[in-house]
Amino acid sequence: MAAGLALVGEGVDALDVGGESTRPGAPELPPQIELARTIPLIERLAKATSCPISIDTRKAAVAGPALEAGASIVNDVSGLCFDPALAALVAERGATLILGHMRGRPDTMQDAPSYADVLEEVAEELEASVAIACAAGVPRERLVVDPGIGFGKRLEDNLVLLANGGWLGERLALPVLVGPSRKSFLGKLTGDPVGRRENATLAACAAAVFAGADGLRVHDGAAGVRAARVGLALREARRPAGVAP
Repeated sequence: MAAGLALVGEGVDALDVGGESTRPGAPELPPQIELARTIPLIERLAKATSCPISIDTRKAAVAGPALEAGASIVNDVSGLCFDPALAALVAERGATLILGHMRGRPDTMQDAPSYADVLEEVAEELEASVAIACAAGVPRERLVVDPGIGFGKRLEDNLVLLANGGWLGERLALPVLVGPSRKSFLGKLTGDPVGRRENATLAACAAAVFAGADGLRVHDGAAGVRAARVGLALREARRPAGVAP
């Protein structure tokens, strides 16, 4: 609760609450555990702040009670591949839906991931998720896409996706959210353990916004806001290709 309110004070646009880890290798949890971990917190946050609240879940059985408790956004890292019933629920409740890209499940997604063209393949698979959401009645204006940094991706895949968020957004005609914060690919680049990846996280966040990302998922709200401001300022200062100085 205190951490959530602190993030609001640091200037974040939304709070993401989850009860199931989706890091590589994480086991699936039953809905009852997710509900016990998230609903009381969402209820308290909804009473304490007007900041939008997101429920991070792949399950309709968790998203429904979370939306009743005060959440207004559903963040599905599986892009509706885990529970197709989630799309109809989001449409019925009028919530915003974040569609993440992930191949496989959290416990298997890093087992030798392979892409011939990661940008094109992620775009095509997200397009399929968008089609499912729209067919269920979710308006496009309530959709956001997330290329799934670290979710079934190699180091080079993560770098390509972060460096081309603007291309992905234009291809899908939707806002793009990215979450590089503390991810293992940063450790591979820098050699830093997870607890010492703050500087690499800020560099990745600023670079992602510069490259066209519309939003960031971060752990450190204040630092993330500053990184986004730097990235956006650089993007706005960039001359279009072919324009002479």
